Amino acid sequence: MITVLVVDDDFMVASIHGRFVERTPGFAVAGTARTGAEALQLHDDLSPDLLLLDVHLPDMSGLEVLQQLRTRGSAVGVVMVTAERDAEAVRTALHGGALQYLVKPFEYADFAARMQRVREALETLADGAPDQAAIDRAFGAPPAAVTALPKGLSAESAQIVAEALARGSELSAADCGELVGLSRVSARRYLEHFVDNGTAVVRLNYGNAGRPERRYRSAR
Repeated sequence: MITVLVVDDDFMVASIHGRFVERTPGFAVAGTARTGAEALQLHDDLSPDLLLLDVHLPDMSGLEVLQQLRTRGSAVGVVMVTAERDAEAVRTALHGGALQYLVKPFEYADFAARMQRVREALETLADGAPDQAAIDRAFGAPPAAVTALPKGLSAESAQIVAEALARGSELSAADCGELVGLSRVSARRYLEHFVDNGTAVVRLNYGNAGRPERRYRSAR
């Protein structure tokens, strides 16, 4: 059973997320924290396997909580669950080793799918000697994402883009480019390649005036 510490200053939101956790096979709520300081203390007291961590907390940001945990040497799994869409926040979460970045509001089906991927990653990391296929699953990037690349695409950049897709929510080419340090045009080439090989799916967003925006997410 994967134990989860829910961290959110909104009582109702924390309650909903807690119910989502309990509804998901293999997961159980270990506790709930309303502030960053409380999250750090309960992390030490309860030793949970996973934190569902909001970015906006009253005393410090969830990203600061993540950084403090890593500075202390904690390898606890972290899923950012937040309404924050800022690219810098997503980049900081990636660099801090967050397993997922789930943007509120979301449906239970999306939550459950991501928790399944988190469980696979945590189980892989618990294995003392995972093979390459297991490592690929833990990083959310199957080998097809970085093989048989079209001319002009590099395996290294493809891997970084695949990891950004696997850990985050929907991304436009501009979002992806900013996250991984590529131009929008280059990022779109990788994203479209992943759509072609089934690693990613694309959705047209008609919310703004002009041409619809292409938004990408992992197909897993």
